[in-house]
Amino acid sequence: MSVVDKVIFCEGKQTSLDIKLIERVLAEQPGQRLTIVSAGGKFTFSVFAQGYFFPDEAVNKRYIIFRDRDFDVQPTSEVKLLKLGQRCFLTHRACIENYLLDADLIHNYWQTKFAEKSENPLSKWGHGDSVGIETITAWIDRSARTLQDYQAVRWALADVAKPSVARSQLETTWTKGSGKLPTSLDLQSCQAKAKELIQTFREAVDQVTQDRFEASLGIYHAKFSQDEFWQQKQYMIWFHGKDLQKAMQQQESQYISLKNFFAWAIEQLDITQYPDLMELRTKIENL
Repeated sequence: MSVVDKVIFCEGKQTSLDIKLIERVLAEQPGQRLTIVSAGGKFTFSVFAQGYFFPDEAVNKRYIIFRDRDFDVQPTSEVKLLKLGQRCFLTHRACIENYLLDADLIHNYWQTKFAEKSENPLSKWGHGDSVGIETITAWIDRSARTLQDYQAVRWALADVAKPSVARSQLETTWTKGSGKLPTSLDLQSCQAKAKELIQTFREAVDQVTQDRFEASLGIYHAKFSQDEFWQQKQYMIWFHGKDLQKAMQQQESQYISLKNFFAWAIEQLDITQYPDLMELRTKIENL
């Protein structure tokens, strides 16, 4: 008999930060009997869950989906998980990297590696001692400012291509699929239903317009230009962490590798500082 009765689906591979973050969230809870399953891309969770639990019905299982928010949902003023569907919960920050790009964490890592080098001459660490929290903070901020326009465009594109629109497809039936026959099978009735599907599809596609994009871009560009946005470092919530990571490495290519830093930092992350991650812990406990 299986001792695992809860499942957490996440994005990515077994080596991704997603799994490591969930493990961090669940640290100090040895009594939890659960399995963390990396399900690859974010658009196939429901199908993946059906296959994972087959031949049982997924709807009867105790599971949730946890993933990056990306550009799918705007963050709220209250720091909390964002819900997408019945079982899917999204990070408050854009992605997991956003929780790790912290000047104090980077400084501590840098100092730690430098100290290891001092004690072990065979260490390959070649970045010297930390440049200091103030300089690292400026590094993050300067890099974020280079992304200001790009992130506004990404958000505007996201608005135009909301999942409900972008994922609209022209179906071949108006029932729940093959094997589910409509009430009427005559040509006139079927033709009328097909025209309804075509009209619905066209209305969804017609929403993807240049005008809507330009309108959204103006809103985000104005928001990201506000002094308050930068004073409160809201870019750590709105800008995608992977983009910020790349911009930082381009700005200071001689600095430390952030990819290597992430592997260390995820183990040091104090999740009690983040209400959304604490909320995730509670949801798993109550699953």
